[in-house]
Amino acid sequence: MTEQDVLYDEMMDDGSDTPHVETQTEKYMLFVCDNLLFGMPAEAVVEIITNHVITPLPLVPSHVRGVINLRGQIIPIVDIRRFLGRSDLDSNCIIILQVEDNQIGIFVDRVEKMVDIAVDSILPAPAQNSRDLVCGMCSLEDGQTMLTFDCAAFLEHT
Repeated sequence: MTEQDVLYDEMMDDGSDTPHVETQTEKYMLFVCDNLLFGMPAEAVVEIITNHVITPLPLVPSHVRGVINLRGQIIPIVDIRRFLGRSDLDSNCIIILQVEDNQIGIFVDRVEKMVDIAVDSILPAPAQNSRDLVCGMCSLEDGQTMLTFDCAAFLEHT
């Protein structure tokens, strides 16, 4: 071994005898709604659509915008802004989700990007109530805080 090899090995050695374990990550899709940054597991996302005709339904809560016919499948569309009690925004971005055996569309302000998140970096969300859509949160590399969107709880409350 050369002197350079020894120096390199010393720099790379963190002094512990434990083997380095790679951090497990998951892909999350980031989206914005009412200036809040949400992330959802990419595996829940079926597709993102825009400018789709929504058929309103009578006698449903105001946050249910209606239904769409997507290639012969009828999918309910829920507006997260309305669900949170916020005013409407002129948006046309719908994320189609697969939650268990159900598909549902959510109206969002915009879709940001896909990111890899270390699973152990997601912390539990603070105090929750029955209307919460968040099951966790984490800090992103750019300093923003991502709220982990709880797809199953959202479906349960709509």
